[in-house]
Amino acid sequence: MPRIRIVLVEPLYDGNVGFAARVMKNFGFVELILVNPCPLGIEAFARASHAKDVLEHAQVMDLDEVFRTSNMTIATTGALSKSACHPIRMPYYSPKEIRNLISEVDGTISFIFGRENWGLNNDEVRRSDIICTIPASDIYPIVNLSHAVGIICYELANIPKGEIPVATPEEMDHLYQHIDEYLDLVDHPRFKRESTMTMIRRIIGRCNLTWREATTIHGLLRRSEWRFYPDERESTLQKKGSKYDTDDTGTHDPR
Repeated sequence: MPRIRIVLVEPLYDGNVGFAARVMKNFGFVELILVNPCPLGIEAFARASHAKDVLEHAQVMDLDEVFRTSNMTIATTGALSKSACHPIRMPYYSPKEIRNLISEVDGTISFIFGRENWGLNNDEVRRSDIICTIPASDIYPIVNLSHAVGIICYELANIPKGEIPVATPEEMDHLYQHIDEYLDLVDHPRFKRESTMTMIRRIIGRCNLTWREATTIHGLLRRSEWRFYPDERESTLQKKGSKYDTDDTGTHDPR
């Protein structure tokens, strides 16, 4: 199965952290990440019951490290965008749909849960690859933190072993940076940049790219860039010392 990590961002109540640890272990998950947590006292360990080991081995990280060490990040939120014109919190998927999206992934997947009082902020959601929401009643759609962790873990329990090795976080960051630079090249309006990059992250994030697929996209962008700067293309070919340029699909293109 994919390596699943449960990430609690700035939890306010140690009892909720304890309950979250307990329900994680109920469904076979033990990797708990805490971002700037409240102190974990007697109540946390009492609520954890026989999952005290999950608390004891919980790692404290900042969010930058969480993103840097995850092949895929999934933000959980009850606050959703209702229009495609506001892509920060859409498209969104139910926990059951998320299971289908990640079932074949061989990599580290972090589910990020927000604060009890106001959840995840827009920047934290924007940086995530996929949005997950629990389809609760409109009467009261915001679910308690530990209950939300339980629902996610229940849906992911016994997920089969992933077989597709996805691109590393570093490879994906490099790809997003390349795309951002390409938008400069084609004079994409600056005021649209943040929204555009968010949508690109959403599209690519749910594709589970392999390193080879990420490399191919780099190659396509590079070929397009050479149309703008043909001298750069010739310089690149000369550095390779060959009249052939190996493209990113593994074939050779005679020049």
